[in-house]
Amino acid sequence: MAKRVAVIGAGVSGLSSIKCCLDEGLEPTCFERSNDFGGLWKFDETSKDGMTRVYRSLVTNVCKEMSCYSDFPYHEDYPNFMSHEKFWDYLREFVEHFDLLKYIQFKTTVCSITKHSDFSETGRWDVVTEREGKRDRAVFDAVMVCTGQFLSPHLPLESFPGIHKFKGQILHSQEYRIPDAFQGKRILVVGLGNSGGDIAVELSRTAAQVFLSTRTGAWVISRASGGGYPFNMMITRRWYNIITRVLPSCFINLDKELHLNHKNYGLGTAKGIKPNFVINDELPACILCGKVTVKGSIKDFMESSIIFEDGTAEGNVDVVIFATGYEFSFPFFEEPLRSLCTKKFMLYKRVFPPNLERSTLAIIGLISLTGSILAGTELQARWATRVFKGLCNIPPSQKLMAEAIKKEQLIKRGVIKDTSQEKLNFISYLDELAQCIGSKPNIPLLFIKDPRLAWEIFFGPCSPYQYRLMGPGKWEGARNAILTQWDRTMKPLKTRSVPESPESAYLLRYLKIWGAPLLLASLILTYRSSLIIKLLQDKLQGRGFPNSIPWYISQNP
Repeated sequence: MAKRVAVIGAGVSGLSSIKCCLDEGLEPTCFERSNDFGGLWKFDETSKDGMTRVYRSLVTNVCKEMSCYSDFPYHEDYPNFMSHEKFWDYLREFVEHFDLLKYIQFKTTVCSITKHSDFSETGRWDVVTEREGKRDRAVFDAVMVCTGQFLSPHLPLESFPGIHKFKGQILHSQEYRIPDAFQGKRILVVGLGNSGGDIAVELSRTAAQVFLSTRTGAWVISRASGGGYPFNMMITRRWYNIITRVLPSCFINLDKELHLNHKNYGLGTAKGIKPNFVINDELPACILCGKVTVKGSIKDFMESSIIFEDGTAEGNVDVVIFATGYEFSFPFFEEPLRSLCTKKFMLYKRVFPPNLERSTLAIIGLISLTGSILAGTELQARWATRVFKGLCNIPPSQKLMAEAIKKEQLIKRGVIKDTSQEKLNFISYLDELAQCIGSKPNIPLLFIKDPRLAWEIFFGPCSPYQYRLMGPGKWEGARNAILTQWDRTMKPLKTRSVPESPESAYLLRYLKIWGAPLLLASLILTYRSSLIIKLLQDKLQGRGFPNSIPWYISQNP
């Protein structure tokens, strides 16, 4: 008899969890409190149900080839970056293709998840749900929590002196849907994340003036790279990932400093502060046009004005929108499991709580990545379902708990930094999970057996299809999906035929073949040269000479 798995939430990670259960021969039952699947991607004009949903103008930040389910590519005519309607259409196609709808119970709230009486022997869970006022209890062999990290708005009003004196409208970005109600008003948006930047840009078209307050600044990235291709596909590559780990950060950050760090716009970060990356195509232009004014931290609120830390003030402010993020919680768990799961760094590979003697509970989607969350949560679900079946093993709970407690103590003492709020490296994290499953691509072997594919995997975009080439969950269409990903990228852009000169075609073909390895070689040589210069400087300084290479050259023509 197949093991029964409770899947909590039918959003992006919940849908992939249902499918992964089916792929492993498990029997999933998904509980979704709303009346449809898609989670926050199911747009609604209001926020009366208290659920976090996208605003009407939202466009995806990761292009389609880098943010798809690994065995279900988008149609080639889909745009590279999609509106929420188009992305939800993709989710609907995914649900219909794999026949997932029959496993979802809508308008069902999970009230509690507790250990069954025989948990120590079986790892089973008691799950209590409520639908239309009626409660139900069922026993499951495993649980996958897919509620995400956008449950409760983080509204830190107590951190802002004088906020209660302010007589204007105050709301969280969760409540924002459309700009119509803000026509002609003076608005302050607090927080420069992706949501804060998007909302500030959209409101600048209808509001009298928009102010954008940020404590640390940000580096603003466009969806398009310098060559016009999707930025994600150009930067998320294995060879580049190796370079970022080998070369000093000064080499890697130089290009970003020149193109992304808009210090003249008030967006730049202070020296020594790790930059927050914001994806926004229009924010710099809105600042240039004066429709958005960047401000620093808030010092005090008055009845209709706001004073900032630099001593400046803005008056007649009508609305303050806090784009200050969200808090995640697990109200259906008992303590100490509830508190432990909120500490990301204590979860084994950000998935399994360390204090359970049976590995039958997985937290899916409680991650931030430098790439697609969808791709990350799918691999989490693939791994978790194989752990449930006993096909993949994780260390015993005693060892995991000891390591987690030790890490927590080191963080409290300031010995190490709590990096749980920082984004994980996309390729490194996915490779780590794929290694556990046995589906990480073997690139050296592929260079021998299939050089063309290996070249595209190493020097091309690290798209999710790479994790379906081998091992458990192998998909026969993965190779073709990788080799045709640029065709699907360019198809929606080819709406007008533009003649191409033979010289340009030859140059593009040359760069495609040799560009990446030449750049890799030049950067390595640059790094080696920098080491030689540094050693020479140290040697000169040790001999009492001025610490100056130009001086040395002038003395030795």
